[in-house]
Amino acid sequence: MTQSQAADAADAASTPVLTVEGPRATIRLNRPKHLNRLQPEDLDALVDLFDRIETNPAIRVAVLTGTGRAFSAGYDLGSIADRAASAGPQSAGSAFEIVVDRLEDLGVPTICRLNGGVYGGSTDLALACDFRIGIDTAEMFMPAARLGLHYYKSGIRRYVSRLGTDNAKRLFLSAEKIDAREMLRIGYLTAMVPLSALDEEVDRLAATLAANAPIAMRGMKHTINEIARGQLDEAGADRRHRDSMQGAEIKEGITAFAEKRPAKF
Repeated sequence: MTQSQAADAADAASTPVLTVEGPRATIRLNRPKHLNRLQPEDLDALVDLFDRIETNPAIRVAVLTGTGRAFSAGYDLGSIADRAASAGPQSAGSAFEIVVDRLEDLGVPTICRLNGGVYGGSTDLALACDFRIGIDTAEMFMPAARLGLHYYKSGIRRYVSRLGTDNAKRLFLSAEKIDAREMLRIGYLTAMVPLSALDEEVDRLAATLAANAPIAMRGMKHTINEIARGQLDEAGADRRHRDSMQGAEIKEGITAFAEKRPAKF
């Protein structure tokens, strides 16, 4: 294969691509010529990849990113229109909602590597990740009000619980585009870095998360998400706390701390 053919193959549109390196899984949206606009087949592929990550005990952290100059232009508007016209039992919105909710509930910690702009439904896809590291030239735009679309309920809840009521109203009702600095200010971004430092910052956070106790992190993430939704299962949270006090992770963690060495979970 020539260098030109290799470049063409790398740019070829496809459903999201999964790579696994050690404890880290990376999902890459891969339609760069259309700013990684999501198609119906991409939704099925993402759920499948989430399931593969969830069932692989070697994976400790997952990174979601895009190919090319944008993270994602959101869900294909033509598909939304077709679903609305057919008036089937499952709308495009509910299909997308299932995918984003599944990402939010993924047991391993998740990082969104925002390599560029994020638009429409993909703003919620990124928001479903536990951390969002974006470049300083990124921007975001939620156009639902301009399209006459009432966004699905879990997406609105995510905006409100993570960004606050005022910011959720501003972004949804005004359909205003904001830049990376404003994304950082309102808490949409966990960190903002120049493009040259993006991989270093993502790698640093991924390594930190991968080194921590996976069962404890999974349980605390579950509890935090329940609290954010106003649906805390207190008995379940208490059980996870009690189990952690008697589990192998805390024994190793305390021993490693006493011996002044990294824990091996």
